[in-house]
Amino acid sequence: MNRRMLCTLASLVALAVQAQGQKTDSISKTPTGTVVDEVIWVVGDEAILKSDVEATRLQGMQEGMRWKGDPDCAIPEQIAVQKLFLNQAIIDSVEVSESDIASSVEQYLDNMINTIGSREKLEEYHKKNISQIRAELRESYRERQLVQGMQQKLTKNITVTPAEVRRYFKDVPQDSLPFVPTEVEVQIVTQTPRVEQEEINRVKDELRSYTDRINSGEASFQTLARLYSEDPGTARRGGELDYTGRGMLDPAFANVAFSLSDPKRVSKIVESEFGFHIIQLIDKRGDKIKVRHILRKPVVSDAAITKALERLDSLRADIVADKFPFEAAASVVSDDKDTRNNNGLMSNITQEGRTSRFKLSELPAEVAKAVDTLQVGAISRPFQMINERGKTVCAIVKLKNRVEGHKATITEDFQILKNVVMGKRREQVLHDWVVKRIKSTYVRINDRYRNCDFEYEGWVR
Repeated sequence: MNRRMLCTLASLVALAVQAQGQKTDSISKTPTGTVVDEVIWVVGDEAILKSDVEATRLQGMQEGMRWKGDPDCAIPEQIAVQKLFLNQAIIDSVEVSESDIASSVEQYLDNMINTIGSREKLEEYHKKNISQIRAELRESYRERQLVQGMQQKLTKNITVTPAEVRRYFKDVPQDSLPFVPTEVEVQIVTQTPRVEQEEINRVKDELRSYTDRINSGEASFQTLARLYSEDPGTARRGGELDYTGRGMLDPAFANVAFSLSDPKRVSKIVESEFGFHIIQLIDKRGDKIKVRHILRKPVVSDAAITKALERLDSLRADIVADKFPFEAAASVVSDDKDTRNNNGLMSNITQEGRTSRFKLSELPAEVAKAVDTLQVGAISRPFQMINERGKTVCAIVKLKNRVEGHKATITEDFQILKNVVMGKRREQVLHDWVVKRIKSTYVRINDRYRNCDFEYEGWVR
């Protein structure tokens, strides 16, 4: 679309809003004549409404976001910048993960429901039902991930040499150096309490009853998933798991899911590392599958937990008595498959890669509490926790190393300082890209924004 067409479209949008305001006072004006909604910016062929700004302001407040400068200027500018990245992402066919979007939406909804008190109160606050709120959030998070994907594409080839890092920090004042919080390295041994066969049979009987109700037409799979599934990420969506590749699923779950061919049939009961499931096919697309499932988790008895804690207490006593090292126990006895082959050493996967160092806030809460008061080399008392797969496990941990919080130095914290320089370089590349795009994009701004102190030059012409 050429610039003249964009100008025409922008004018038509503005005229349409103006005409609507003149014709339908009940829609676009309050009883006092104040305009409720209007086009305040046009970027390319995208209009930014006053309501868009207010919605972004509200979401930012809910997420604790802080704006650079005057929010009345910064928020519409941010929306305009997002539209530049979003448009380029669509042109470049940037792909996003639907499962990540769904997970982010459900996490946000859970947080909001917990904050506001109930689902009904959330619906009343937004004046929409939960399905409408979810649909709007999905689109918002999809656009956010497209923007992030585009930004990553623009900055993926940025590199920084050690000489550049040293040069950048050579003359930086000591009080301007980044502060590195306390970091720890932790080894862990876990024992999974045994679930009694009677409890497993109870869960399987429940799942069989769900299958019977679905097959008889008494209830739909979606309804039962919403009522009974213990997978919080999918239960609200009727158990639906969006298009996913085999490698992203638990192997046992994937084997059954990918063997399904009839959407009307319910799978046999399948056990995964998360619990027990029944699965129903929705669609297959290439090497990805879309299914819905119901997850039920057997409950571990207090007696089984006590028994696992006692085993670990005995194991700890033998390690302290030097009968064998902690590393041997982690390699032979531990149930934790992620750390068993690494002497029990926990791994922290960050944007910069994999490391054995954790800030205390990055550890599971129970592990952080256990190591917080330990001396280096000491072993905690046994404790129980819920692992990342939602299962109850018992554990002991050893504090392998602790680096107290300090000002970063080139010798000790080179990677951290390199990340700072990389971040500055990325910011500059993205800033330059935005300025360049503004110059080649049609922009129309409401006159009241012309005196704003914008972060990017070129908006006002």
